[in-house]
Amino acid sequence: MQVITGPSRRRSSRVPASDVWIYWESHPYRDVSRIRDLSPGGLFLETRARKKEGELVRLHFLVQEGQIRAEAVVRHVDASGRGLGMKIESLSSQDAPQLKRLLSRLRENNVATRIHQSFARHGAP
Repeated sequence: MQVITGPSRRRSSRVPASDVWIYWESHPYRDVSRIRDLSPGGLFLETRARKKEGELVRLHFLVQEGQIRAEAVVRHVDASGRGLGMKIESLSSQDAPQLKRLLSRLRENNVATRIHQSFARHGAP
């Protein structure tokens, strides 16, 4: 059976972020988890925690760019129990520049990784 999906509702594409960790809390649960991908408007959090769509989550990014705190709402619960898709609802104006720098670093790392993989497969020109 072929699955057909509609256009994405995301305003910007997500960037792989497997080296980014986050402390998060949603009463009564608290944990540290890895982020699978990230965009200015959302993220996918790798966790086995069970949350419901619509639940509010407080996020504290553990990154070299500095303090990034945000509130997000759970928009998707992975049926296989691998994680949660979240939409960022609020981000302080003080923390927004750090998120922008984090996304820039992740995009640069992603491009560098793809170039390295291409050279490894095909050899240098």
